[in-house]
Amino acid sequence: MNNIKGVPNFIEGITGIGGDLQLKIITSLVIIIILWVTRKGVHRVIVKWTDNIEQRYNWIKTANYIIIVLGAVLVGRVWFQGIQSIATFLGLLSAGLAIALSDVVKSMAGWIYIIVRRPFSAGDRIQIGKYSGDVIDILFFKFTLMEIGNWVDADQSTGRLIHIPNNKVLTEVIANYGQGFQFIWNEIPVLITFESDWRNAKKILTDIANKNAAHQTRKAEKKIKEAAKKYMIFQRTLAPTVYTTVKDSGVLLTIRYLINPRYRRISEQAIWEDILTEFKEFNNIDFAYPTQRFYDNNHEGKKSQNPKK
Repeated sequence: MNNIKGVPNFIEGITGIGGDLQLKIITSLVIIIILWVTRKGVHRVIVKWTDNIEQRYNWIKTANYIIIVLGAVLVGRVWFQGIQSIATFLGLLSAGLAIALSDVVKSMAGWIYIIVRRPFSAGDRIQIGKYSGDVIDILFFKFTLMEIGNWVDADQSTGRLIHIPNNKVLTEVIANYGQGFQFIWNEIPVLITFESDWRNAKKILTDIANKNAAHQTRKAEKKIKEAAKKYMIFQRTLAPTVYTTVKDSGVLLTIRYLINPRYRRISEQAIWEDILTEFKEFNNIDFAYPTQRFYDNNHEGKKSQNPKK
């Protein structure tokens, strides 16, 4: 027993750390270990409880936040025993952090903004500044995107993870692909020659658009009614349509339709395959492309511009 009592004195003799400080360090370590074990146990229970990836992620994140806040309060009470008010302790802690770690504090403020105002949630597809991707994780100081676009054509994953500080949500413009309306307008331009039967081509493209996108219109009508309860969104014509424009190289027919942003490339592929199949059946419809024309006055029977001839 005397040997055990002599341990604090032995440690103090080696490290210079007093008995009271040793007790605080040991108590803090015990609290951290208990909370860490609790966290692991809670994670296992949640994983066994549900196979739904979204629910599992949300429950695990909620448990992590509760354990971290609880740990900060308990460890704080150990080191500041004279401060019984949690609000006072957190106020002093925040003031110190604001001076020493301004960027970190801004990121924590950004995290609070994300949790309270919810400009996006895990699973949303967003663009913030020059970065676009699917939100796969939200932490105290940063959130993570699975990048889309960049060198990859269309809105598909590049395979890279982008870690963005939370303070960016306070200064950068955020575009959420799925919040509110949950659909985007996509356009496919089809350029045909002036000699083509553009009216028949437009009818074919309209039929193809309705075949591939009309079902999205019905879903969008329901979503826009729900979104109108929160945002000032006015319902308008949502059906697929084809617009006609004249360009230098021919007649431009543009298909415009609604689509879930995650399926934009798949829908374009289906529509283009139908276009190639249908246009092949008509000899009076040809795709146009930039061309140059050279004039030979003699060959075309025009008078020479040279007065000597």
